[in-house]
This record gives sequence, C-alpha cells and structure tokens, in this order.
Amino acid sequence: MVDDEVPVKASRVDPLYLPGTDLVPAQLIAGAVPLTGTLGQAYSEHRNVPVIIAEQAGVRFYPDFAGRPAVIVPLYGCDNQLVSIHGRYLHTVRGQPKMLTVGPGNGLISVLGGRRAEPIIVVEGLFDALSLATCGWSALATIGRWATWLPDRCVGREVWLGFDASKGAEAEATRYQGALSGAKVRRVRPPGRSKDWNSALRKHGVAALQYWLKHHLTAAG
Repeated sequence: MVDDEVPVKASRVDPLYLPGTDLVPAQLIAGAVPLTGTLGQAYSEHRNVPVIIAEQAGVRFYPDFAGRPAVIVPLYGCDNQLVSIHGRYLHTVRGQPKMLTVGPGNGLISVLGGRRAEPIIVVEGLFDALSLATCGWSALATIGRWATWLPDRCVGREVWLGFDASKGAEAEATRYQGALSGAKVRRVRPPGRSKDWNSALRKHGVAALQYWLKHHLTAAG
C-alpha cells in the first residue's frame, strides 16, 4: 500500500496473484499472446490505436484474465524490472470493473521509452499513452498508481502532466506538481472537449492531434 502523502487519489492494494489462480505478473506476461489476429487487435484498432503501436508498447492479449478477455501490459519499477501487470477488459457489463492490475506495484507503464524521453509526459491510462504513441510521442501511464522513484528520475528534467480534462485530474496534477518539485513541470490537456487522449484521437484523428501536440509541447519549451 502507498502511504497517505503520495499524490494519488486513494491508496490502492492490487492482488499479488491473478484472482482464482496462483499466477504472478511474470507468468501472466509469459502466458499472453501477441495482439495480431486476436480480439485484442480488434479492440485496439477500435480505439484508433494501430496494432503495431500497441505491440511495440508491450501490449499483449490474455483470453481469460480472471474470467474475461483483456489486453495486458507490464508495469516496470525503478530498475526496469517487471513489478505488475495491468489488464484492460475488452467488454464489461454493469457492475463489472473495466480494469484489473496484478502485482506488488511501485511501477509505471512506459510506452515507447517514456521514462527516457525528453520531455517526460505523464498520463493516466494505458490508452492515453498509446494514443500519444500513435502520434509519435512517448509517455508514462500511472493507471492511478504512484511510483516512489519517479521524483528522483525527474530531477532537472522537463515533465508534462497530461492527465484528463476533469476536476479530479486537475487536483491530481496539482499533487504531482508538488511531488515533482525538482523538475520543470508543465500541464497539458486533451484538446477541445475531449475528456482524455484516446477520446481526442478518436474525435479529431491522428493528423490533427499530432499538430496540437507539437504546438503545445514545443511552443512553451
């Protein structure tokens, strides 16, 4: 569990094993299959993320992720070690969770080398990061978790907080800005009335979002 001082909405405790099994993150990623030719490919492309981009980011397909098919992706810790697996279910009905994360935590999803990129762009969800990658930008996705090592990695660097366009996300951005005091922190929001980056990609298309990102991420820097 994270402590009360870290900049997250609430402390989270994820299961160490896939519910109903004794499978840990390393076994889950080993048992997953490439997206191409699976329901995971159709799901990714439905969200306007090309399957090649998703696969380059480490996204794979798991047909029975605690009872339902899901796309899954690794979360890595401070030394680039696998710590958790995040799953996004392909379909839900009322009362079912959309996502499930398994593992001890303290990791982030790194898309296209997000932790090494300049600037560092931090977003909320997996498909936010994949949407930026579709437009040529690297990102780190928090999925609502806090990585204790992130402030040290950001010292002296430029960091853009690309959280959703909502009051809750603004509060989260404020907390992150305080925690990343050693970095040059800026805020960037999805364009127009889009609630998140994947909504923006689906609404405006790749070319328009590429232009918007290039203008906003380079003009101030």
